[in-house]
Amino acid sequence: MRIPLTATLMSLPLTLGLAGPAQSDDGTVDIGVPAWPGITVKTAIASQLLEPMGYSVNAQEVGIQIIYQGLDSGDMDVFLGGWLPAQEPLYTPLDESGAITTVVNNVDGAQMTLVVPDYLYDQGIQSFADLDENRDLFDGKIHSFGAGSAASQVLDKAIDNDAWGLGDWQIMDTSVVAMLGAARNAIEREEPIVWVGWRPHWMNLDFDMRYLDDPKDLFGENNGESQVLTLMRTPYADAHPNLVDFFDGFTFSAEEQSWMINEFGQKERAPDAVAREWLQDHPERVQAMLEDVTTRDGDPAWPAVKADL
Repeated sequence: MRIPLTATLMSLPLTLGLAGPAQSDDGTVDIGVPAWPGITVKTAIASQLLEPMGYSVNAQEVGIQIIYQGLDSGDMDVFLGGWLPAQEPLYTPLDESGAITTVVNNVDGAQMTLVVPDYLYDQGIQSFADLDENRDLFDGKIHSFGAGSAASQVLDKAIDNDAWGLGDWQIMDTSVVAMLGAARNAIEREEPIVWVGWRPHWMNLDFDMRYLDDPKDLFGENNGESQVLTLMRTPYADAHPNLVDFFDGFTFSAEEQSWMINEFGQKERAPDAVAREWLQDHPERVQAMLEDVTTRDGDPAWPAVKADL
């Protein structure tokens, strides 16, 4: 019987590993899930695919740092949200030590950089180079989503280095909800605003907005191009090559994940329902994902999943 993801989310202690690594059986996949809509829905999709294959998913809703600690200690098996370059300080030490195995970039087209509404872009504000000459228009303010966030760290460094003339600008650090609320209010009034945008996210569906060009690549190469990596703890990956094959094919476009985020995060649909709809609407994609993947008993995975769907 398929158990709803929302019923299986569990919180870990703030400090992992005090009682040693989690002792789950080989059929249980422990997946770390931060409170991000896209990762929540993707984990629900993975659960609905893995369960008819003979596995069970234990989705543990905790913060990013706890997830990386869990991958290192053995309390976590899989993480579907290794966003790079934003998470490099957490990712790099475990990658270099061999504690984690990078399986695949599971979102094609991810990006994070500054954005403006369409009407400002059409007026000629199309690049970071256009910001400072329009400083008064923006009141010298860039909206971000939290002191210490990867995006705010990038902007703080740009201000410290006076990159693009931003040395006298101010970062309005609030939260994702408050930042996007300010963006929505400004767009409704056709007022000037610049904020940190990224895809996949529902803002790409709801807001008429454009990503600014940044030849200096402050947010990373290719104008903030990002990867959303599937990570597995290395001993687990070595012991479960079939699951490595499964997660290697478990990928989505930025547009698909933006839809998932919008359905769950904005429309407040249950993640299991969003996952089920995507699976039932994309049988050919599911079949391709499961090529050369078997059930836990060694039978082809697709017939078992097809019967469940």
